[in-house]
Amino acid sequence: MAPTQQSPPQRARFSLHSERLGPLPLVNHFVDRVGLEELLDRYVPSDARCTVPHARALGVLLRSIIVEREPIYRQQESVHGFASGMFGIRPQEMECLSDDRLGRALDHLFDADRAGLLTEVALAVGSRFGVRFDEFHNDATSVSFCGSYRAASGRKIRGRSAPVITYGHSKAHRPDLKQLLLFLTMSADGNIPVAFRCADGNASESRSHIETWNTLRAVAGRSDFLYVADSKLCSRQNMQEIERAGGRFVTVMPRSRLEDEEFRQWIQTNTPDWQCVWDRPNPRYSDGPRDCWYVWRAPLPSAEVWSVVWVWSALLTLHQEARRRRNIAAATEQLTQLHERLAGPKARLRGAAEIDLKLKMILETHHVGRYLKVKRIVREDHVYKQTRRGRPGPETAYRKITKRRFDIEWSTDEEAIAYDHRSDGMYPLMTNDRSLSAAQVLQAHKGQPMIEKRFEQIKTVHEIAPVLLKNEGRIEALFTLYFLALLVQALIERELRLAMKREGIEELPLYPEQRQCAHPTTEQILRLYSLTERHKLTQDGHTVQVFEVQLTDLQRQLLGLLGVPEEAFRPSE
Repeated sequence: MAPTQQSPPQRARFSLHSERLGPLPLVNHFVDRVGLEELLDRYVPSDARCTVPHARALGVLLRSIIVEREPIYRQQESVHGFASGMFGIRPQEMECLSDDRLGRALDHLFDADRAGLLTEVALAVGSRFGVRFDEFHNDATSVSFCGSYRAASGRKIRGRSAPVITYGHSKAHRPDLKQLLLFLTMSADGNIPVAFRCADGNASESRSHIETWNTLRAVAGRSDFLYVADSKLCSRQNMQEIERAGGRFVTVMPRSRLEDEEFRQWIQTNTPDWQCVWDRPNPRYSDGPRDCWYVWRAPLPSAEVWSVVWVWSALLTLHQEARRRRNIAAATEQLTQLHERLAGPKARLRGAAEIDLKLKMILETHHVGRYLKVKRIVREDHVYKQTRRGRPGPETAYRKITKRRFDIEWSTDEEAIAYDHRSDGMYPLMTNDRSLSAAQVLQAHKGQPMIEKRFEQIKTVHEIAPVLLKNEGRIEALFTLYFLALLVQALIERELRLAMKREGIEELPLYPEQRQCAHPTTEQILRLYSLTERHKLTQDGHTVQVFEVQLTDLQRQLLGLLGVPEEAFRPSE
């Protein structure tokens, strides 16, 4: 019998492991260039017992806000989906990255000197990216919270005051929700965020400007920069304190000022000598009216003897006219419905006080108290009834029954409409820098809407809400990371736009279907690298071959413009 032949041992099968890189190599390049890891490690130090240092745990959250935007309890899953080291932590540290570890890192960030940290970050941005600090724009927004947050009443957490989550003037038009206020200041050079502060939900914006201005003076290293803010800055105390310290400002004069009332009365019979600053095509409609802007410096200064520059926008004029017509039409429709209701048999509005309250709500909701004159009247309805029963005849006597009911009458005040129409699209700016021309004052103020773009990005792109935390100290620390994420995002955007201008590139095909984009944003840049992966072919636990990321021509072009080496997408083991 022939001996049995043994089959040779089968070799282990090949395994293909995919590791996601995404846009993290690009983000890490800018994080390292700013030096955020070193600054976080210095201001939020860790002891030897920490399995994951606080600075690295905060770095994970920072990168997640920019790239993944996952809640804290899902950070470990997000990190495991990427290649080792992409989130700035070692493989052995990834196993210890729990939500409790991240929460404790936020606690230590809350306890740290965050004002000093943010100041050093701004100084690093100025020195390493060449951001100029000669003009700043400041504004505030609200972040709403779903929940009671009864403990967030300004209590002390480890000796430091935490913010009050409470009701206030909601910028999101949600007065039913509690909120916190975020104060943001950015440099006009590239719209780079340079200062941030979290305040109570009912904090007054007008009282925040001096503290913000002092912070900016430490960042800029001087006091003669131009500080631009909205009408909340226009209080005598704020402006005089900035003036005494050698600062310059541009602000919007509120309608409550006497100078505003005098101009709107003067313009009824006079015409200013308007100077056209911009005459541009309609930004939205190719066949729409042109976007024209005019300025006029008032001959009389303000009560503080500062320059007043009046601005007139042609498109703003059309917008205010249309809004006034819509408001009057909407209020008239509601008044008509109320009139028909009062005339019906079941009005269910019994008293004069209830009707007056209803009228007040209609006029205040649509802001037409100046244009509609409404009054409550009493109408009498007469009914004649027989004094006795039976068929009526020539001798039948009747008695008169009078019933009184409430009704309303209204009329349109054409004179008030014509009065306001004369100053539609006009608003005053005030500055203490007499060397600025009227056109330069408008130019400075026109940069203010860009800060609204940053607020939009932090609420939509970075998804700052809903906030899935209950501890207000950790919430304030998390908002600090959102500011740093917004800073990194703005730096990427600025670097690309400057490079495009330097290279003479007007557009890049960053939109879907490779449509051209003249003003690229960081969201479009990061989306271009969102699917980048590298693959490892292993056999019996040993790496046989590594398939590195194959970048497209557009991806290589963007990396060259941003100054990011291609080797960043080929990380070492």
